[in-house]
Amino acid sequence: MTESGSGPGLKTAELPSALAALRQFARPRPDREMCELCGAGLADEHQHLLEMPGRQMRCCCDACAVLFPGNENLRFRRVPRRTVRLHDFVLDDALWSELRLPIELAFIYETGSPREAVAVYPSPAGGTQSQVEAESWQQLLAANPLLARLEPEVETLLVNRVGARREYYRAPIDVCFRLVGVIRTSWRGMSGGTKVWGEIEKFFDELRQRTTPRTGAPDA
Repeated sequence: MTESGSGPGLKTAELPSALAALRQFARPRPDREMCELCGAGLADEHQHLLEMPGRQMRCCCDACAVLFPGNENLRFRRVPRRTVRLHDFVLDDALWSELRLPIELAFIYETGSPREAVAVYPSPAGGTQSQVEAESWQQLLAANPLLARLEPEVETLLVNRVGARREYYRAPIDVCFRLVGVIRTSWRGMSGGTKVWGEIEKFFDELRQRTTPRTGAPDA
């Protein structure tokens, strides 16, 4: 793995398995998607399974999705559908800087055995995956115990600190892959151009309308 930066930040490497999943959200979509398990036609809003190993995202119907109740030992892992906006999330500038991410937009999830936290930040080439230092992740867990309830592999902490934004979400990983695809397909030139920032804002506008707020109540 090629390391980037210095100090107790994170190790950065582009991993083919992650990119394979991300590329699916940057490709033109067929007129009508089909369940990849049974072949049934799907609505625009449908469920996803994460196929392990390789982290391939599979579209599926509700009937097939219920066959995979989140068991970590199964080949397919059902991706949750609920996105929760975390209004009471604690992440100060000092801890954020320890993560040493080059942009103010990323998502973090747990993977592997033993578990480790991984951050992915979008770029014009897709997603770059980075291992979060255990100490930094433990600080985040201590400040935000709800992170311990994220489903490994398929549920993330989505962070938007672009400009004056300070937004945090408990989000399914397919939502985050979709964001990476939006950025990849709308990026122009060296700085991204005005279009990509407009598309990012549009993505989060839509996400805010669809989310369930969390303001300190016990997590379900």
